[in-house]
Amino acid sequence: MYSDKMKIFSGSSNPKLAERICEELKVPLGKIKLSRFKSGEIYCLYEESIRNCDVFLVQTFSHPINENFMELLVMMDAAKRASARTINLVVPYYGYSRQERKAAPREPISAKLVADLLTAAGADRVITIDLHAPAIQGFFNIPVDHLTALDLVSDYIKKLNIQNPIIVSPDAGRATTAEKMANILDAPFAMMIKKRPAHNEAVITHVIGDVAGRTPIIIEDLIDTGSTIVNVVEGLKERGAHDAYVCATHPVFSGPALQRLDHPNIKEVVITDSIAIPDSHPNRFRVLSVAHLLSDAINIIMSGGSLSSLFKYGGV
Repeated sequence: MYSDKMKIFSGSSNPKLAERICEELKVPLGKIKLSRFKSGEIYCLYEESIRNCDVFLVQTFSHPINENFMELLVMMDAAKRASARTINLVVPYYGYSRQERKAAPREPISAKLVADLLTAAGADRVITIDLHAPAIQGFFNIPVDHLTALDLVSDYIKKLNIQNPIIVSPDAGRATTAEKMANILDAPFAMMIKKRPAHNEAVITHVIGDVAGRTPIIIEDLIDTGSTIVNVVEGLKERGAHDAYVCATHPVFSGPALQRLDHPNIKEVVITDSIAIPDSHPNRFRVLSVAHLLSDAINIIMSGGSLSSLFKYGGV
């Protein structure tokens, strides 16, 4: 329907997701050449005309994050100089989102820096999913469509008919999301209190709520090294809970995360394809696609309408 005025192109980070989005919209994936000079510099060439087109660039900030981020900036600059009408960024996972405030003196607010760089490079709109901190939307002076995978994950969990469930927030930051899922599933809610001695390290100090004899459903926005989730699962087990289900939108999966999450006390890890993961992942992993969510958002943006129609159980 929109092939004459809309073009979708993929960066190197998650081409399979871009292909699924195009299949949903019934449009071809745009032709683009991305390569590297011997020095490591990034080269981009659009192999079709994008003059006066609404261009959508699909790039998630997965590992290597700085490489993928710079590639997106180069793609944006090439699109701007090729006279694209609008440049719309489809960034399922917004990297640097955990650095959204100063928690100590002399720290950067890197999430704001990323927003400034994307805007300066020519972005007209950003579409993203489950920001680590929703306030990051305010770092932009352009429209930010903040979608959520909560509906997708909740519908899947509903189908499992888990007996005696309890929704668990691994920290105070996820409490609102966990409470929403608890209301959706008509289940009780618990929250973990933890301290962080260092980056990617967490120690569980308290559990608020009675988890004994219940099946925990842990809800997170992202899983990085997996050490925090394993600590949460083991902490719940020590307090009498059954084996847990782990739900997260963004499978960042740094280092030995896949091995850590293949844990005997984890029944299933439910994630999305906002970040590409190896096909050889453990059997206990269930990958849900956000392609339909993103394609619906693009459809509404192009045709007009309200994105609130995408939120079955309420927005983020």
